[in-house]
Amino acid sequence: MAFTQSFAAISDIHGNIFALEAVLGDIAQRGIERIVNLGDHLYGPLDPIATAELLIPINLPSIRSNCDRWLYEAGTIAPPGRTIAKNRLALSEQHRCWLEEMPQTLQIDDDVLLCHGTPWADDVYLLEDVDQNGVHPRSVDDLAIHLSEVSAKLVLCGHSHRPGSAQLLNGTVVVNPGSVGLQVYTDESPYPHAMEAGTPHARYAVFTREDSQWQFEHLTVSYDWEQAAKLAEQNGRSDWARWLRTGRV
Repeated sequence: MAFTQSFAAISDIHGNIFALEAVLGDIAQRGIERIVNLGDHLYGPLDPIATAELLIPINLPSIRSNCDRWLYEAGTIAPPGRTIAKNRLALSEQHRCWLEEMPQTLQIDDDVLLCHGTPWADDVYLLEDVDQNGVHPRSVDDLAIHLSEVSAKLVLCGHSHRPGSAQLLNGTVVVNPGSVGLQVYTDESPYPHAMEAGTPHARYAVFTREDSQWQFEHLTVSYDWEQAAKLAEQNGRSDWARWLRTGRV
């Protein structure tokens, strides 16, 4: 599969059909036909079924993630609460098989590598490091260690929901397009922390190869986040409702 022209990268939809439709519409308006998907497709208190039914027919090059595994792996460790249980009950066997059949990473040509967290772990941040003092950008030296066995010149990752990028000394560029469907969340591992994008806008990125180098642009898209927040409230997640409305904790 050759991606020699422009393509878009989306990630971390989390069942937010409202944001997904807006992002796909924005991509189509720009005349971009190729899209890759970096995982976390369905998990959340919004509309996993509608999200799956939209994504399955368009058959994007996609990878599975930690939240995707929560939905199809029996006995997998997942966050407590009703959301994961409701998602598992709602999804059909077709939906679960669709997630399970995705690869953990995907190489496009020799040039582009897709991963959710790192190429080796879907639940570890690549561009960020978390310690007892909070979230920090991962150093270039540390990033180079994580990617020492990667030959691709463009590495795309998700998981943190924060748009970001870094360039290694060997020229490899790492880009997180940000999240389509959830602009902030909190987590307790490895230390309590919050990942914030700062506004409720849906996010994705566009990539274009120019003179054998990849250029990229981070993009934000308005959508009806109030509708999404109300649905989260109806499904018992006032925390998600607040996050969806503000993009902040």
